Amino acid sequence: MSESNDHLSTEKALLEEVNQKPLLSRWGTFAKLSGPGWLQGAITLGGGSLAGSLYLGVIGGFELLWLQPLMMIFGVLMLSVIAYVTLSTGEKPFRAINKHINPVLGWGWLIAAMLANLVWAMPQFSLGTAAIQQNFGVLDGEWGNHICAILLFLIGGAVVWAYDSGSKGIKIFEIILKVMVAVVVLSFFGVVVVMAKDLDWGSILTGFIPNPGLLFEPASKFTEIIAQSSNPDYWREVILSSQRDRMVTAAATAVGINMTFLLPYSMLRKGWGKEHRGLASFDLSIGLFLPFFLATTCVVIASASQFHTKFDEGLLDASKSTALTAKLEGAYNKNLDAFKAQIELGAEPKEIDKQLAAMLVSRDSGQLAGSLENLTGNKTVSQTVFGIGVLGMAVSTIIILMLINGFTVTEMLGAEIGGMKHKIGSILPGITGALGFLYLWSNADAKFWLAVPTSVFGMVLLPIAYITFFLMINNKSLMGTSLPKGGNRIILNIAMGVALIAATIGAAWSIWSKVQWTGVIAVGIFIGLAIIAHFARPKISD
Repeated sequence: MSESNDHLSTEKALLEEVNQKPLLSRWGTFAKLSGPGWLQGAITLGGGSLAGSLYLGVIGGFELLWLQPLMMIFGVLMLSVIAYVTLSTGEKPFRAINKHINPVLGWGWLIAAMLANLVWAMPQFSLGTAAIQQNFGVLDGEWGNHICAILLFLIGGAVVWAYDSGSKGIKIFEIILKVMVAVVVLSFFGVVVVMAKDLDWGSILTGFIPNPGLLFEPASKFTEIIAQSSNPDYWREVILSSQRDRMVTAAATAVGINMTFLLPYSMLRKGWGKEHRGLASFDLSIGLFLPFFLATTCVVIASASQFHTKFDEGLLDASKSTALTAKLEGAYNKNLDAFKAQIELGAEPKEIDKQLAAMLVSRDSGQLAGSLENLTGNKTVSQTVFGIGVLGMAVSTIIILMLINGFTVTEMLGAEIGGMKHKIGSILPGITGALGFLYLWSNADAKFWLAVPTSVFGMVLLPIAYITFFLMINNKSLMGTSLPKGGNRIILNIAMGVALIAATIGAAWSIWSKVQWTGVIAVGIFIGLAIIAHFARPKISD
């Protein structure tokens, strides 16, 4: 313990000295001391990011490359705010929110984070198993799913247990996570390198220019194709609705509610304080934003180049059918049947209508890896390189979901971080993830009743969490002498306001598209409870 305290004292003294130097000269020291930001990078690079990036490429091509980086910038800003508050006060955020802001907001934040951990572990086990079986071609026998689930659980549990063992375990844990994030990024970067000679780099660079007009118009390539169809209005609405839904959902979920819980507690676990505030912002930039930007950009580029306004010819010509075609037939027939229901009785869809129905089917990582075989000329290379990235995403996310849950359980029970209750809390997402994947996630009804309420609750709480952080950094009784002042405070509040508006629009759209009035009523009840708690709680003088 004394060795750990000596190390932390030395680190704080070093940061006090470095913080007086120009920005560029600080970065070398910051890079050596980074840690919690990489944990954020490990969780955000999960199945959700992969699926979101894949379909953004399918529906928007290169024209939507700007979306996820912009939303992540807003997310990094809000995470930096909660980091600043935590490091300035030294208080655990859950208790600080309950004491200084509102207990309903505090408990809602904790419960939403816990639900997200327990439910979203399931698709990570599914994603990891798919990578092992489809990309690597192993463990796909009768008991293959069970063996994969056990392996993923044991790996996640072992790594998290090492984290809970103390300062040396934390260091080892962070090294493992940095390596895993690097593997994910390098795998997807490698995919783009293989494709580089066939890519339109001018269109790719243009795609980073924000274009909110895509909320109201389909991507340009689809516009040209729609005009040739037998019912342009129908296809325009279908494509625009899908495009808008993917854009808004990506905006709402670039930073998940459980990520906002992880950051402050992982910093407190390391013993960080006021001296680490500059390091925290740098850490989020290189550990969260940079890996997220590189990985998701590479997936969008790969997906767009292979799938945007393109289709599997086997869907329209049985003689050209492949193993990949069979996985797309159900979605293709559903798209085509929906179109047929809109045209005159007895009329037949034109060839271009069939092509549009084929273009709009969802693809997964297996199909993308399969499509890359033509570029590499080697099935093993394309499947292995892509599979390493996908498996790295799944494993790193499972680990971080387990880690976050340990923090939520200790706060809920008032226990100590690192104790037995923390350890038990940590393995719960591993249990629900493995069992849920094996017995629930493949069932459409069970998946709906698990995923939809959790997703909606998390999306409701994300802008509410942002409001909470906004109130915290402007609360004098909490911040004391660390309260931002003058022009810096004005600029910060404006930036937070923009991030809050973006998260609120995204969350509102997602809630309405999933549960409509049920979601609106639930939001109203939650806000009503928060208002009652605000007036009922004892006032704290500034």
